[in-house]
Amino acid sequence: MPKRVIAEVKSWFKRGRIVGNLEIFQDFIVISLCLGLFGVMLIRLGDMFYSFLHPLDLREVTSDILFILILVELFRLLIDYLQEQRISVGAAVEITIVSALREVILRGVLEIPREQILAISVFLAVLATILGTLPCISLFFENLKASTSETTD
Repeated sequence: MPKRVIAEVKSWFKRGRIVGNLEIFQDFIVISLCLGLFGVMLIRLGDMFYSFLHPLDLREVTSDILFILILVELFRLLIDYLQEQRISVGAAVEITIVSALREVILRGVLEIPREQILAISVFLAVLATILGTLPCISLFFENLKASTSETTD
């Protein structure tokens, strides 16, 4: 009897079993985030349609539309993560660009101090550079992975 119990306890601490259980738990967290984002999207969509009944505030409607688009992109990023078990850097950069531009649009370019406009511009330029060079970087890593696998064979 004690040998069977010890064998069972040892099987709990096998690396494959631990990693598998952690991946299941991580998928549960991501699914919970997806459901939460979906709920927030529905609430914001309802609020946006409700705001059409009142006098139209263009800034508020624009804010709601951009926020819903950001939530949709985050939802898509989480779905891609569930399918491929990795984060799409391109989608994350696109979400960041839209979020930064949303803040500029909402506050207005004339209301933002010059230093902040300069910082946002540099930030957006860096993000655009990352987005532009992403295909070259992924191609480089694929070639590197292929050459590494050839040398190990």
